[in-house]
Amino acid sequence: MITVLVVEDNQVAAEAHRTYVERVPGFAVAGVVHSGRDALRFLETTPVDLVLLDFYLPDTHGLDVVRALRAAGGTADVIAVTSARDLAVVRSAVSVGVVQYLLKPFTFAGLRDKLDGYARYRSRLADGSALGQSEVDEAFGALRSTDLSTLPKGMSAETLDAVVAAVRAAGELSAGGAAEAVGVSRVTARRYLEYLADHGLAARQPRYGAVGRPEVLYRLSTPGR
Repeated sequence: MITVLVVEDNQVAAEAHRTYVERVPGFAVAGVVHSGRDALRFLETTPVDLVLLDFYLPDTHGLDVVRALRAAGGTADVIAVTSARDLAVVRSAVSVGVVQYLLKPFTFAGLRDKLDGYARYRSRLADGSALGQSEVDEAFGALRSTDLSTLPKGMSAETLDAVVAAVRAAGELSAGGAAEAVGVSRVTARRYLEYLADHGLAARQPRYGAVGRPEVLYRLSTPGR
């Protein structure tokens, strides 16, 4: 059984998260707390396998909770359950060892997908024996989401990742530039770029030429913009 600590300041949301976790076979909620301080106190006396961690807590940021947990020698894995969409926050989450990142609001199916992936990840590492490259790839691959219900119909996570990577590498891209970089049609590239912009993950910037309509460039959003 995989034991879970839910850390969420909103009590209604916390109980919803508890209910969701308990609906997933193989998982049990060890506790629910509503602040970073209480989370660290709980973990001092009750080791768990996994922490579902909100980042916007009343007394501290969730990233600071993870740092304090690691500094104290805590080995619990962490899944961020947060509305934080800033790229800097996501990068920091990766750097401190957050294994999954689930954006609010989410459905039961969205959380279940993350938990199922985490369970597969643990099962691949369960025997403690030395691993080859393929086994390591399979273990980390299990953490990737397989639920695409949050994307509009006809869009894939793989193409979205490719578009994001292309924009990041170039700094800014038009739909035509993204299409050439990724190997899709201009219409398809624009659809993904507009999806990123509509969700606050990219900014649109018109570029005016000598004649005709301005070309729209897309740049990944940065904190504070």
